[in-house]
Amino acid sequence: MTATGAGALTAELKIRSVETTGVMAPLRYALGTSAAVVSEAPLLLVDLHTDAGLTGRAYLFCYQPSGAAAIAAVLHEAVALVAKRRVAPAALSAFLNRRYALLGVTGVVRMALSALDIALWDVLALALGQPLATVLGGEAQPIRAYNSCGLGLMGAKATAAEAVTLLQGGFSGVKLRLGYPTLEEDVAVTRAVRKAVPDSVVIPTDYNQALTVGDAIRRGRALEREGIYWLEEPIRHDDWRGNAAIARALDVPLQLGENLNGPEAMADALAADACDYVMPDVNRIGGVTGWMQAAGLAAAHGVALSSHLVPEISVQLLAATPSRHWLEYVDWMDAVLAEPMRIEGGYAHPLPGPGIGLAWDQRKVARLTPL
Repeated sequence: MTATGAGALTAELKIRSVETTGVMAPLRYALGTSAAVVSEAPLLLVDLHTDAGLTGRAYLFCYQPSGAAAIAAVLHEAVALVAKRRVAPAALSAFLNRRYALLGVTGVVRMALSALDIALWDVLALALGQPLATVLGGEAQPIRAYNSCGLGLMGAKATAAEAVTLLQGGFSGVKLRLGYPTLEEDVAVTRAVRKAVPDSVVIPTDYNQALTVGDAIRRGRALEREGIYWLEEPIRHDDWRGNAAIARALDVPLQLGENLNGPEAMADALAADACDYVMPDVNRIGGVTGWMQAAGLAAAHGVALSSHLVPEISVQLLAATPSRHWLEYVDWMDAVLAEPMRIEGGYAHPLPGPGIGLAWDQRKVARLTPL
């Protein structure tokens, strides 16, 4: 398509309607955290239709089955508010954030608006005939990934064995969930995994906000001697003062970000020196528009930025992120996609084609439990 043709098509791109499909996707490896054990992922698939006949797509991990229904309700309402308007993601993001300000742009509302923003950017890139990364000023390319499937609270022997299995595909990193009742158990599991995998493999660790400040410092000091790569969310994620104290006390980098609500929260965290690394979730940071704002903040502060979940979307965003670090890979969407994400040599490859490349396999979707 010529530049003139692409410009004409994008000028005619107007929002028509949205379809949402909620499903429970079984996990190949159960995800056991300090908070819960997850064996199925509640997913919401989003299809945004335009008058030009192009459909933009997005998806969300909804954490709870009830979350899918709540997010879908807000998303349908939001699309009704902007129906017939041109596909202009940044302008529509500002408009909808203002419209939902009194309800509060957080949680369910934030995720619904993020999904819409992602689908808008996807359809814009489709109209331009380019990968999303290219539209955002980057270059679609493989991104270094660590395997974040499994490795829950299973004890030393089972966790070490699973870590070895998760290295298939050439991964050079595996994420370890911690938060056992005692420090000794955390150390024993970490030591077993470190012994089971090659020295070159990095081991990020995640506490899912399970500890107090004092306990986080005590456990962090013990674990950094075991060769962990980072310490993630040891305490409540938005306790900037507490996280800053932990970051100062430890040599191992402190990682935050998956629960940051919009780029404003990232600005607050960075201003408070609450972390060494950041890892926003595209569905909580404000979609593509919010991600790019957050990526600018991270770059300005010289902070490495990784992703949280949704790897098929995140791989496009990291390719346009100046301080990109690691992509967090999970295989949950293999149960839905016509062509799952490809991993080679420890790198995640963007889905083929323009836009994000999301395409649902309706036969797979029909076999899943609906929400």
